[in-house]
Amino acid sequence: MHDDRNLVEARLKRVLDERIRPAVHPESVPLDVAVWNAPGEPVPVAEGLAALTEPIAVGDRWGAPWGTCWFRISGTVPEAWAGRTVEAILDLGFDENMPGFQCEGLVYRPDGTPVKGLNPRNQWVRIGAPVAGGEDVLLHIEAASNPVILDYHPFLPTQLGDKETAGSEPQYALARMDLAVFDENVWNLVQDLEVLGELMQELPVEGARRWDVLRAIGRALDAVDLQDVNGTAAAARAELAAVLTTPAEPTAHRISAVGHAHIDSAWLWPLRETVRKVARTTSNMTALLEDEPDFVFAMSQAQQFAWIKEHRPEVYAKVKKAVADGRFVPSGGMWVESDTNMPGSEAMARQFVHGKRFFLDEFGIENDEAWLPDTFGFAAGLPQIIKAAGSKWLLTQKISWSQTNKFPHHTFQWEGIDGTRIFTHFPPVDTYNCSMKGSEIAHAAKNFKDKGVARHSLAPTGWGDGGGGTTREMIAKAARMRSLEGSATVTWETPTDFFTKAEAEYPNAPVWVGELYLELHRATLTSQAKTKQGNRRSEHLLREAELWAATAAVRTGFPYPYEQLDRIWKTVLLHQFHDILPGSSIAWVHREAEKTYAAVAEELNGIVDAAMRALAKETPSGETLVFNSAPHTRGGVPAGGAAAVTVGSGGRLAPREDGGYVLDNDLLQVEIDNRGLVVSAYDIGAEREAVAPGQAANLLQIHPDFPNMWDAWDVDAFYRNTVTDLTDLDELTPVEEGGMVGVRIVRSFGDSKVTQQLMLRPGAKRLDIDTEVEWHETEKFLKAAFPLDIHAERYASETQFGHFYRPTHTNTSWEAAKFEACNHRFVHLEEPGWGVALVNDSTYGHDVTRSVRDCDAGTTTTVRVSLLRAPRFPDPETDQGVHRFRHALAPGAAIGDAVREGFRINLPERRVVGERAVAPLVTVDNDAVVVSAVKLADDASGDVVVRLYESTGGRARVRLGTGFELVGMTVTDLLERPLAVGNVPVRVDGGVQLSLRPFELVTVRLKRG
Repeated sequence: MHDDRNLVEARLKRVLDERIRPAVHPESVPLDVAVWNAPGEPVPVAEGLAALTEPIAVGDRWGAPWGTCWFRISGTVPEAWAGRTVEAILDLGFDENMPGFQCEGLVYRPDGTPVKGLNPRNQWVRIGAPVAGGEDVLLHIEAASNPVILDYHPFLPTQLGDKETAGSEPQYALARMDLAVFDENVWNLVQDLEVLGELMQELPVEGARRWDVLRAIGRALDAVDLQDVNGTAAAARAELAAVLTTPAEPTAHRISAVGHAHIDSAWLWPLRETVRKVARTTSNMTALLEDEPDFVFAMSQAQQFAWIKEHRPEVYAKVKKAVADGRFVPSGGMWVESDTNMPGSEAMARQFVHGKRFFLDEFGIENDEAWLPDTFGFAAGLPQIIKAAGSKWLLTQKISWSQTNKFPHHTFQWEGIDGTRIFTHFPPVDTYNCSMKGSEIAHAAKNFKDKGVARHSLAPTGWGDGGGGTTREMIAKAARMRSLEGSATVTWETPTDFFTKAEAEYPNAPVWVGELYLELHRATLTSQAKTKQGNRRSEHLLREAELWAATAAVRTGFPYPYEQLDRIWKTVLLHQFHDILPGSSIAWVHREAEKTYAAVAEELNGIVDAAMRALAKETPSGETLVFNSAPHTRGGVPAGGAAAVTVGSGGRLAPREDGGYVLDNDLLQVEIDNRGLVVSAYDIGAEREAVAPGQAANLLQIHPDFPNMWDAWDVDAFYRNTVTDLTDLDELTPVEEGGMVGVRIVRSFGDSKVTQQLMLRPGAKRLDIDTEVEWHETEKFLKAAFPLDIHAERYASETQFGHFYRPTHTNTSWEAAKFEACNHRFVHLEEPGWGVALVNDSTYGHDVTRSVRDCDAGTTTTVRVSLLRAPRFPDPETDQGVHRFRHALAPGAAIGDAVREGFRINLPERRVVGERAVAPLVTVDNDAVVVSAVKLADDASGDVVVRLYESTGGRARVRLGTGFELVGMTVTDLLERPLAVGNVPVRVDGGVQLSLRPFELVTVRLKRG
């Protein structure tokens, strides 16, 4: 049998493109258009509607980069169109690319009522169905001339990513502004032919179904009179009816379609533009929900709901009604779709606290799912956090982007570091922008790795990233595939509907233990260093502010700043969005983020200073009190308390015979050679050397860094092929101050300079390394290497509420792919009885490798911290300027020491001159148990909330003591709601006794007398 599929496909394409699609709007008349160019930033709707306009014609250029134009569209429906359906076709100058990456518009009626958004796949506005004829039409468009950043050559540097450098050249030309007749019959013929044509391409050549579809398409095309498409569309549709109504096989894969518009809270546009993107998309979706009774739309990110509530109340009113009707589903239960690798323990918890609480307060909805389709990998501590927030499911799609290894499941149980399991689904459609193409639906069915034991998968359906959402064409296609032979079945369902069915059919789903590592976008752990430093510093300042404000509130009546802390938390959480914190946004975003973090730091420092002064009873005649906000006692100051302390005796500094210096504080002896490199870090008590024989630590190394794709996102393994050791020295001078001894090192390389201070402090078993880099490189990667005399098959990286082990070897492709990974405050390597920790105050990316030594039979394990990159897209000036980092090398450190030193470097001591020491508000009697938060309850009841976790990976019994009269206690979830089951505390005198599993997280609410 001759396969003439190619001929039919070619014929179908031409007839659709040149005859049938143009006939959807067979008659049109031009509209009158006038414009007002808004100066500066976007204006309120009322101002835009009232502005004086000037005439503009189709073909005229408009819109400076990041500008706003208000178009006034007017006209009259021809009398001859009476009884027909009429639409306005409003093309602002769109290209054929995805919505959200170019100009966009939101249409308003004269009274300010939002109608719908405009984008390349959604250019129509319904005027009447039917019209009476003669109606006057008046519409306004708030049009954003957002420049195209991600074009056909997406990695070329551009200055368009910041309004300060983008210029004023108009970006677009008006393409079409018409009233047009809408022929629904022809439109439906387009959907029929597209669905069947796409299905035909996926059917097996030997199958009868393929030939049935092919011949039906041929008959339909024969039935179309190309000179009278509108008059013959019904006859053509009749030829397709039989093949469109043949039901799916009973065993067909079942797809739950969820209307969706993944909107990046910032990326190739600034935060302020996302507010408008959300308004446009939700206007479209609420209108579509009114027209399509089966359609269901889900939107995550409480921040985006909060934005339209504040800035577009008229849009929010429609959203709230649709939510109440059960059609518009707030999903995910997080403040934003955050990165999950880099946010700290409390920040990751607060993503769910603030997200779920917003949905509960606004809509009375409790989310059971975490919804993170586009996040760049998932930290191993996340399952416990999801469960502690009262949720139980996770959805993501991004792992399908991994370049080396294909993940073996689409539906599975994900087990975190503490043993918590979360039912997890990766949509096999392999996109969070499903458009209901036949190729996408066929791919989902073929790709589903759990077939044979499960049959359900989910398809997030709609244009995303820059917004847009689901279209009427997608809904029409889904309706035709509800039960269609040869296709998976498609049904609109909520995320809860899907997960309930998927979990019920797959009770023994396979288990994946540990992190969900994305084998891509590894450089996001390093790009935009100032953004990452701002996040880390903000997280720890929030800890301090809550701790000291709560302590002062209980002890002195200090007014606890509930609203202020709530607002600041939400600001910090917003900036953990998965294109802000990872450093993959345009220059405008990161420039604003730096200013925001500075403002956050100033505000939080103000809270901390005021609370400490109240606690210490500040007075010029008092003594200097040291405040310790870390969770461990240090230097004689209790955790969460303040006391006067005496500085211990200093260390010793001596010249080295071959040049350089020897530092000694009776705990460590450190040798720095004449190159300014650490050639020895000797643990005096253990009589053990940390630095590998014949090698040098704190070795700065620079690599070329030009990945194959996605400059700010990616670092490819071949970057290691070329490396330059930075050993040339401008200056090496000794330093002695305040009992500390050390050296100052200055190096120049390329157009850059680095200055370091390496210091030993009295009584500290660590070498502190302060680094300042004046960075002016391009497409380079800067690392600091620490080759260690440790034989270890695995190493520990801190993650949320614990740590996670990764192998140091590359036995398999899975291990080899993790050539750049994330840690929080520490990396720790250990042989039985002795280990080394490398801690940091603001870096995340690192790599760990093993090598055979030439001098003996042993191996060296090298830890390298990633300091700076210099990609040119999407921000051509990424990280140019001055940066400061703090690290510390701690020989002889056990895992508990690594935890303690990590907190120490991130929570510096503070000093206040006052009259009284400060006893801690709460205490724990087991150093393995870390208190991650001390605060007053969010409901302003005055209860004290304490969150703690086991930090070493073992079992722990702990007594939680209180510095106040304890009259009641409750174990709660993250939202401070009582738990019916879980860790049961035992009341003891003045405190609470708890037994914790490895890495177990517990929140306790304490009622004061």
